[in-house]
Amino acid sequence: MGARERLQRWLPKLVLSPSCVLVLFFVYGFIAWTSYISFSDSGMLPDYTWAGLRQWTRLWQSWTWGIALHNIWVFGLLYIVACILLGLLLAILLDQRIRAEGVLRTIYLYPMALSFIVTGTAWQWFLNPGLGLEKTMHDLGWQSFSFHWLIDSKMAIYTVVIAAVWQATGFVMAMFLAGLRGIDGEMIKAAQLDGAPIWKIYLRIIVPQLRPVFLSAVVVLAHLAIKSFDLIVAMTGGGPGNATAVPATFMYSYAFSRNEMGIAAASAVFMLAVIAALIIPYLYSELREPRP
Repeated sequence: MGARERLQRWLPKLVLSPSCVLVLFFVYGFIAWTSYISFSDSGMLPDYTWAGLRQWTRLWQSWTWGIALHNIWVFGLLYIVACILLGLLLAILLDQRIRAEGVLRTIYLYPMALSFIVTGTAWQWFLNPGLGLEKTMHDLGWQSFSFHWLIDSKMAIYTVVIAAVWQATGFVMAMFLAGLRGIDGEMIKAAQLDGAPIWKIYLRIIVPQLRPVFLSAVVVLAHLAIKSFDLIVAMTGGGPGNATAVPATFMYSYAFSRNEMGIAAASAVFMLAVIAALIIPYLYSELREPRP
């Protein structure tokens, strides 16, 4: 093998090697470091004294952690279900080849281009009783109108769900629309010739073929739900009280406000494990080679 062939063989590896080294250090290296810290005696500063499961025991004994897990369960379930239902409905609507489809698709997709911080800030303004929807209604003469969800400890988590669904529904719609456009039209025409109503065609023929899209949507939305730190901080800051606290805000609070780095690291490792449990089986099913 000549020098030219060897260079062509090794050049891609040489070009990619700095990026691989940086990823190994700054991603996987810090994952390993955080995992070790979760088993250490760390407080305000890292302490590499091995403490076994002490930090994990303190984590699961914390009532704030229990609230955070309950909130992420409520938020995640409502977020995923609402996004999938609304996204599928919008995709079916656009699949009818209506006029101005391109304009509507752009309008629906636009919120996904915004960051969670921007979305949270905008919805915080809109739902704030002192300057948003409620004040506007009062200025228009509807003095009895009341919408205090943002400052109601029992309803605040649902305001976060509303904002998150508004942002992600267009993205889910695009996924379903791509799936709908990939379905064989001859099958649908055959069902129409047999006299099947349109709702039955979608329910029994089209929607079952969108199973891979449903799986992809659930994985992506679950990942976004667990990483919902920006949105919640911008809208409620985790409050009122701990009403909208989630594992991400719990981790931030214990790491930078309460100076409990060990507990914060344990919560971060737990969130990583949950995300890995969702992503790895999905990637395995998508990337494995089909059997001959």
